[in-house]
Amino acid sequence: MIQVNIHEAKTHFSKLIKKAMNGEEIIIAKGNKPVAKLINIPQIHHKRKIGSAKGKLTISPDFNKELEDFKEYTY
Repeated sequence: MIQVNIHEAKTHFSKLIKKAMNGEEIIIAKGNKPVAKLINIPQIHHKRKIGSAKGKLTISPDFNKELEDFKEYTY
């Protein structure tokens, strides 16, 4: 755990972000009193499951029917 004052945190913010991304906790203090903690937020990756929406979606029977507004554009 690293403790830095607000001025140092502003000056070296990108370096502190990199340290937090590597798992370190950074405490930001004002007058040696801790006021904030900079930590990494873990990324959650959900695996997609094939077929998970089966039965939840329906398509109208006339889905491929020619639209009246576009008849003049058809061959």
